[in-house]
Amino acid sequence: MNVERHAEAAISRIAAAIGEPARARILYCLMGGHARTSTELSVVAEVSPSTASVHLNRLKIAHLVKVLVQGKHRFYSLEGPDVANALEGLSVLAGDGGSREKFVPNTPSGLRAARTCYDHMAGATGVSLHDRFKALGWLSAVPNGSDNAYNLSMEGTRAFEALGIDIEATRRLRRRFACACLDWSERRPHVGGALGAALLRIALKRKWVVQYLDSRALGITSLGRREMLTRFGLHV
Repeated sequence: MNVERHAEAAISRIAAAIGEPARARILYCLMGGHARTSTELSVVAEVSPSTASVHLNRLKIAHLVKVLVQGKHRFYSLEGPDVANALEGLSVLAGDGGSREKFVPNTPSGLRAARTCYDHMAGATGVSLHDRFKALGWLSAVPNGSDNAYNLSMEGTRAFEALGIDIEATRRLRRRFACACLDWSERRPHVGGALGAALLRIALKRKWVVQYLDSRALGITSLGRREMLTRFGLHV
């Protein structure tokens, strides 16, 4: 019972930290994966810099954000992928409205096409890649594991290694290897976890996509479209 009460109290504290609109705007800004200063985040949150500092301290105490100090500057980012996954799930819940009608996304087209979900690719492109990887037999459910955890088949391992991803090193990271992350604009999964992050890094390095500093949106290049068609048989 004490364990349950402790968990309930922790959940309440986290929910209260997220629940203030200015703090929610800060958190969703940081979903893009870029670290921001308190001054930049004050603009996003629509509050004064001093008020933003108070909000950021509250989020830091709740272990939702972390801070990196470089000289006179303090840069804030999300505490980690688990926070990003929780925020993505809340976006899905908030957008549902309890409606049982067919889902029609109202996400801005730039964000819906392709965007970052913390450190992996989301949006219609991310979902299409997930579906294609499953259709090719590269992703498989983990036996006796959680419903959304994935492993790689031998074909999948060879394919991702051919892209330049070190699969063994990726497995050794202190986070989930691969999982289905429910996409808030598409309401279907994209690839999350360490594998999803590695795939986005490759896509950025090879100029398949470009990342905008002032938005979570990703731009898909003509090279990226050709590569995804050639390598995955995917029309983007």
